[in-house]
Amino acid sequence: MEFFRIRKDIPFMQRALIFNAISLLTFIAAVFFLIHRGLHLSIEFTGGTVLEVQYPQAVPLEPVRTTLDKIGYSDAQVQSFGTSRNVMIRLPVKHGLTSAQQSDQVMASLNQDTPGVQLQSVEFVGPQVGKELATNGLLALACVVVGIVIYLSFRFEWKYAVAGVIANLHDVVIILGFFAFFQWEFSLSVLAAVLAVLGYSVNESVVIFDRIRETFRRERKLSVMEVINHGITSTMSRTIITHGCTQMMVLSMFLFGGPTLHYFALALTVGILFGIYSSVFVAAALAMWLGVKREDLIKEKKAAHDPNDPNAGAQV
Repeated sequence: MEFFRIRKDIPFMQRALIFNAISLLTFIAAVFFLIHRGLHLSIEFTGGTVLEVQYPQAVPLEPVRTTLDKIGYSDAQVQSFGTSRNVMIRLPVKHGLTSAQQSDQVMASLNQDTPGVQLQSVEFVGPQVGKELATNGLLALACVVVGIVIYLSFRFEWKYAVAGVIANLHDVVIILGFFAFFQWEFSLSVLAAVLAVLGYSVNESVVIFDRIRETFRRERKLSVMEVINHGITSTMSRTIITHGCTQMMVLSMFLFGGPTLHYFALALTVGILFGIYSSVFVAAALAMWLGVKREDLIKEKKAAHDPNDPNAGAQV
């Protein structure tokens, strides 16, 4: 389905060097902030105290967060657990306070605001668990990258595989750079969003690569740069429809999903925007710089017989 069709190809690749320079500078800045500031890891990675409390009646979560903020737990995670009366609270580690002291402090403040709150359970999550989660998360990321390389190599050609993987890792590093620069909390849900962006970005690259291959087959007189421009231009309508609808859904989660979905939706928002950018100005441009040509994607059929063969066409 197309809402519109662009009749004249947009010269994307004529400006590829400028956009690649912007991408490189953005990538370097993201790496700098990751090294200099690091990620603000959530309790799942750093360890902390997990409380399950029960209110005498249904309670909204925002007043609970306000109460915790007053006693110095602005980074605490609060979410409903089971029913609207049960709340799970994750507290970060505080130097000088044991897990029991933290739970007593929190319960005293909660009962002061709402009498009758009961502590159902308290558990301390050690940093070792967080280390295992971080290791498993990096392993999952590595598996996704390897899978993308294998898929693109079989689907297209190694030059496209290299270009696609670099573009996808470009998206991941930039998302992490945003979280490092603004010190947004990096949690398991954000890691899930990063992995989702990887799949989303490679899908966009595959669509563009497919259209480039089709153009190579149809237009034999066009140069490589003109073929890539046509392939990207012909997908613009599809890109606007698909990504526009996806971004509307993600923004609705960001605006109305509450604190639980806030950073998850934020990571998806940044990732989708840079995913579109990288598929056009990073993946396609890198494939061009790597020297992709028509013969890489379309194998010429061998002639049925050699015309210089004196036995050609002979019948027995």
